[in-house]
Amino acid sequence: MALSRATHRTIVGWTFALPFAVLFLVFMAGPVIASLGMSFSDIRGTDLRTPLNVGFIGLDNYIQLFSDTRFIQAAWNTVQFVVIGVPLTMALALAVALGIDRGITKFRTVFRVGYYLPVVTSIVAVAVVWRFLLHPESGLVNGVLGLVGIDGPNWLADQDLALPSLIVMAAWRGMGTLMVIFLAGLQSIPRTLYEAAEIDGAGPWQRLRGITLPMLRPALLFAAVITGIGYLQVFEEPFVMTQGTPLDRTLTVSYYIYNQFGFGNYGYAAAMSYVLFTVIVGLTVLQFRLLRPKT
Repeated sequence: MALSRATHRTIVGWTFALPFAVLFLVFMAGPVIASLGMSFSDIRGTDLRTPLNVGFIGLDNYIQLFSDTRFIQAAWNTVQFVVIGVPLTMALALAVALGIDRGITKFRTVFRVGYYLPVVTSIVAVAVVWRFLLHPESGLVNGVLGLVGIDGPNWLADQDLALPSLIVMAAWRGMGTLMVIFLAGLQSIPRTLYEAAEIDGAGPWQRLRGITLPMLRPALLFAAVITGIGYLQVFEEPFVMTQGTPLDRTLTVSYYIYNQFGFGNYGYAAAMSYVLFTVIVGLTVLQFRLLRPKT
């Protein structure tokens, strides 16, 4: 029996989509489902050769998380990274974007490339350079402070300064991406709006608050979402620069998950991963509610 044209097109479409579907199920959907099941089990690295010894323990891994002082400390560090780092990165990026868009007429491309260059540089290389910059004895930062008579601290070994140092470094590196996004948004705002506001007597701050920020809401939303997701998963900075020290003050959730996976606590690490995933989803939903364009 001859196939109808619609059925034939469906078969052809699925034939072309089949390789991707198989790869997606095997290497993405399958591991995600497997890790979810692992989070409800007591699987450890020693169970890989004897998978039948793995037992179902329900919510025990999730309950254990909230009595684990190291996880609580890591969660608190990550919250600080997001709460401080996201607004700081966005503010720096917006300030640079405004300066390039309106205050710089020559060599604008050079400044764009200069601010964006840290983004395309390896995070490991950036972290190593910053570790040398913040060295208490030979670092450039303390060297500059010494010129004005200030005895610089040991930035990465101080309990109160280690995490802020990582946040500042992450903001400096991440603002290049947001600057490009904000520049695109600024260039899409009609100049006639600013001209009309200026004729009506609106000052720079009033134009920023009344025109620029409302018109940039889609760009601000996108920037907040991608930066928030990135900072909730921050790993490379503490891994390279501090190894979570001093006293776990720079230990993040992603870094703690990495440690637990390395220790062979696969079920416990999977449970932490899904808690982090839930928080990422919750933060993203909150950001959409607060920053989505008003209709």
